[in-house]
Amino acid sequence: MDIKQKFGNNLKRLRLEKGLSQEKLALIAEIDRTYIPSIEKGERNVSIVIAEKLAIALNVPITELFKELK
Repeated sequence: MDIKQKFGNNLKRLRLEKGLSQEKLALIAEIDRTYIPSIEKGERNVSIVIAEKLAIALNVPITELFKELK
């Protein structure tokens, strides 16, 4: 699994744990709502700025988005 897929899987897991829709997360993070699905699929090369916005919106340390899940 590459880093984009890992990031996307972690984003989706955290989003669902928080009970947020993709649209709601995008609204909180102040990013375009169409961006979230492609991130979660591992199709986007996310900038560090977007990663920070998502971490803040999810109220998690940015490192949570890069965690290796077992």
